Amino acid sequence: MLIGPLFTREVITVPRRARLYVARTTYVGGLMVLMCTAWLLLAGTQIVRNVGDYSRFGYTVFQLFAFLQLALALFFAAFLASGAVSQEKDRRTLVLLLLTRLNNAELIFGRLFASLLLVYTLLLAALPLFMIVSMFGGISFPQIARMFVINAVAVFVAGSLGSTIAHWREKTFQALALTAILLVAWLGAGELLNSGLVERWLPLPGTVLAECLSPWRAMLAATRSSSESVRSLAGLPWPPYQIHLVFGFACAILLNAIAISRVRSWNTRGRDSSPERGSTRNESAVNGNSPPIAGDTGSGADAADTRPAAMTSVHAAPGKIRAVWNNPILWREIRTWAYGRRILIVRAGYLLLGALIAWSLQTILSGNASATREQLALPLVPLYLVSLVLINALAVTSLTTERDGRSLDLLLVTDLTPKEFIFGKLAGVFYNTKEMVLVPVLFCVYLWYSGVASGETAAYLFGGLLVMMFFVAMLGLHVGMAYVNSRNAISVSLGIVFFLFVGVATCMRIMIAFSGSFNWQLQPFLALILGGFVGLYVALGIRNPSPAIMLASLICPFATFYAITSFFLNFTLGVFLVTAATYGFASAAMLVPALYEFDVATGRANTEDE
Repeated sequence: MLIGPLFTREVITVPRRARLYVARTTYVGGLMVLMCTAWLLLAGTQIVRNVGDYSRFGYTVFQLFAFLQLALALFFAAFLASGAVSQEKDRRTLVLLLLTRLNNAELIFGRLFASLLLVYTLLLAALPLFMIVSMFGGISFPQIARMFVINAVAVFVAGSLGSTIAHWREKTFQALALTAILLVAWLGAGELLNSGLVERWLPLPGTVLAECLSPWRAMLAATRSSSESVRSLAGLPWPPYQIHLVFGFACAILLNAIAISRVRSWNTRGRDSSPERGSTRNESAVNGNSPPIAGDTGSGADAADTRPAAMTSVHAAPGKIRAVWNNPILWREIRTWAYGRRILIVRAGYLLLGALIAWSLQTILSGNASATREQLALPLVPLYLVSLVLINALAVTSLTTERDGRSLDLLLVTDLTPKEFIFGKLAGVFYNTKEMVLVPVLFCVYLWYSGVASGETAAYLFGGLLVMMFFVAMLGLHVGMAYVNSRNAISVSLGIVFFLFVGVATCMRIMIAFSGSFNWQLQPFLALILGGFVGLYVALGIRNPSPAIMLASLICPFATFYAITSFFLNFTLGVFLVTAATYGFASAAMLVPALYEFDVATGRANTEDE
């Protein structure tokens, strides 16, 4: 059917799963609650006098929903496609698919559209709600159609990017990290073009090129009623958003063409001896004909060979033996290439992204010494988001990869203590993502040194970042232990992190658009806050419930709302204290059961009972 048996199977089996209906209901219901909240804010702070007020409300809500849907569609399409392929690799089922009669196109497109089926279903489910919004006025049916077409193409591009990188890279974390970095770089490039910082090197105005290349700017152009006027001013054959559709579709076809031509070469060449599979930092053997021992660094006191000569000659895998640390989990995370040698590509990409953001900040400050905090936050927020996403992705995949590779079961039957396992994984996560920790901290120091932020504000930002980094790392471990299915674990963990940012940004956008007072808005946002509590508890505590996780799920939405209002009122100390206390408690609520109820958290108790 259509694209092959993989897609056919997904079409047949998806309607049988309850999560499809839960996802559709939750997504559309959440948009409806957002619309009602915005209306309550408008009606509570202003007098709706005429049709023009209704039209302005309809247009504002339409733009809010359009960009919210684009952000969710982009990142979830990329992560779902990348996670689906990575799970096939971790479970060694991709090789079995390569041995079947499926041709390369059926394999690539079948898995791609099977993973994107849920995203496209949610887009279609939200269409009636956009029609309801159009009844307020201010928008037309062509604007809605343009918005949905841009979303559909953006999903295709993001999914193709995630799928291609996942087929190329061997490790799940590498695939997720590179996908996230490239997505942010794509969106950031559009914002850089639109800012005018590189205007003198461009053949066309930067704003026009941004609308042609960036889905974010193309969405803004498509939702404007005057988008046709840009075509005549820039001398383009089509409006910029139409050029973006052609560009996006061409990029997706190119990515899939690369994947189709290289999938077998990437996944069948020298799998047993590939350096990517190795877990060593130095694979030089003791003698030229001997394979290296896993985990060998070949340097330092640990590398000393203490075996007798006779034992060396009969050893099954000749090489240097090292003394393993008291915590073997921590030793493996730090002293071996546990996540593949090409994690260096991820680090290099992140550092390049950080360098570009540093250049942007310096250019903004040199050109405008009185730049607003919104102008300076625009390049920094994506970097902080990427840092938290990558830390969380490594934390969750550090467990899901062990589970899919059947090594987690072996670890659970050893004499490792829960503290050794949990703290070893946490320390390994922060060690392997040290660039993602240090670069945001250096930006805090830079803001203070350049005079943009006071020492007090920089200290609050530094402390808040550390708390959030520990929270997302603990969140990844908690979800990785609670969910047996790797795709579900990755989706839930990254989804929580992403929804925290999107939820905060959406609430701030609604507050700015519909009201100038932030002290009394708890009642209109009450439904969103309670919905956030239910969502957090279902994601974090439905499998291993505890009173602490329930309390953390309850106070996090309220505390986040308070932090947002305090931020608008310039109560920076209140923002820091509430954020640190709330997410610090949430981290402890996940850490304590992992240490003292380890068997329950990992599911080992249920296995023993069976």
